[in-house]
Amino acid sequence: MTVFLGIDGGGTGCRAALCDAQGCLMGQGQGGAANINTDIEGAAASIRAATAEAIGDSGVDPRALVAVLGLAGGAMQGAVRQLRGLLPFARIRIVNDGITAARGALGECDGVLAAMGTGSVFVLQRGAHVRQVGGRGFLMGDQGSGAVLGRSLLAQAMRAGDGLAPMTPLLQAMLDRHGGIEGIIEFGNRARPGDFARLAPEMLQGDPAAEAILQEAARDILQILTVLQDGQPLPVVFTGGLGAHYAARLADALPVQAPRGTALDGALAMARDLEALPDA
Repeated sequence: MTVFLGIDGGGTGCRAALCDAQGCLMGQGQGGAANINTDIEGAAASIRAATAEAIGDSGVDPRALVAVLGLAGGAMQGAVRQLRGLLPFARIRIVNDGITAARGALGECDGVLAAMGTGSVFVLQRGAHVRQVGGRGFLMGDQGSGAVLGRSLLAQAMRAGDGLAPMTPLLQAMLDRHGGIEGIIEFGNRARPGDFARLAPEMLQGDPAAEAILQEAARDILQILTVLQDGQPLPVVFTGGLGAHYAARLADALPVQAPRGTALDGALAMARDLEALPDA
């Protein structure tokens, strides 16, 4: 019996699920961060741990699994090649986590996905055509993501500390928590995307400085989604930890609909598709 593995991995954590050829769930597991743009060996360890938990005591051999991995950084082909050598699976396809999220959220229907978590990625799915925008990491992209929001908040706190922007309760709290401007700089020098992203929930409480950052992020997201729709009223699905926030904020401007399934559902569906394709 062929057993299929789906992986959904990002900057904060990694989830694994096993299913049989009929799509019946056989086990699930979790692991640590799995962003191959920032830590390939760490991502491999997280994937192996999540897979082992999903296998449990079932006796399934990981070397026999047909796997699709949707990972942050999965569009970086150099990182993909390195990761392949660190994993034991019989067949493996590695894609950006936005691709598996789109398959899960949209099924096989036309639409646009906005996956808004630690990072962000946007995916147009129209028939057999799939186009991805973003997913390039918080240093160079990831508009509206938790990591970018958190980084922007700390940057604004430093500006306020220098007297260049109005001080607000949240900005003062950031300065106090990190020990002032120098402390923020030290934090930024060692922080990973998930560390910045953990600040994002505090920005949803109505602080004026945070609201200005969120408004700018929403404008960026709307512009991206408008380009991807290309004049057609395609449904837009928001997923990820910040998905509900942006869905509510942009509901009047876009035909927002609820997701059909999760990124893990999409990875499992793609893994089952993979068996029918020639070996690669």
